[in-house]
Amino acid sequence: MSPPLYLSLYGRRNHERSTNISDSDSEEEPKLPLNQFYPYIRCALCCGFFIDATTITECLHTFCKSCIVKHFFHSNRCPTCSIVVHQTQPLYNIRPDRQLQDIVYKMVPFLEESERVQMCNFYKGRGLAVPKTAVVSPPGPVVTKRQKKENIPQSMFTIPPELDVSLLLDFVGAEEGINNYKPLERRYVRVSGEATVRHVELFIRRKMELSATCQVDVVCGDHLLDHFQSLKDIQNSVGEDALQDGLLVLHFGLVLPSQS
Repeated sequence: MSPPLYLSLYGRRNHERSTNISDSDSEEEPKLPLNQFYPYIRCALCCGFFIDATTITECLHTFCKSCIVKHFFHSNRCPTCSIVVHQTQPLYNIRPDRQLQDIVYKMVPFLEESERVQMCNFYKGRGLAVPKTAVVSPPGPVVTKRQKKENIPQSMFTIPPELDVSLLLDFVGAEEGINNYKPLERRYVRVSGEATVRHVELFIRRKMELSATCQVDVVCGDHLLDHFQSLKDIQNSVGEDALQDGLLVLHFGLVLPSQS
């Protein structure tokens, strides 16, 4: 799509949103049953809601921390997709997903409080000191939705500090013979600087629905990037040449694997 057409469509979409904002504010938010979100907030191992949500870095599948740790006692593969997480130490490649856990606690009433009560009972029953994270805090004053809207400016949006790198993913094309893929709709992404090129590739693969036989080459400036490189290291090493309006620009293309 040419830039003038994109800009015109973008301006028209923003105009439509601004003209309809008063109507949307007056309407009630749509309500959906909780079970529609079960595939995203429940653990595939215990079938319960996520507790200490933990994500496998190699495939981005998430489980309860205790569930995935127990699973790795007898297997080094992801329970969902069977990818090898690590040949000898799969626990090296899992990370806590605090944002997802916060979402689960907000969506499921009393889940967080119930979990803390169980933790307190567990430690007390064994004569152990109760960690501060497990202490049940007294209920605070009840705040209505109307009070929340009045107290919080509508234009305020706080970006979590751990999401410290802004990416522009520029698709440069696909090698001849690669045709079955979707366009990347989200070119602008904000992520943690600790994320690696491998995470960027997994994001691209999932969004474009790429086949396993397709290879993703990621380039920054004139450098072909390795999977293990973190985005923070790339930004520091390449410097201002890799930035465009404060965004780290990563060019990527789809190629067929080389024949050995």
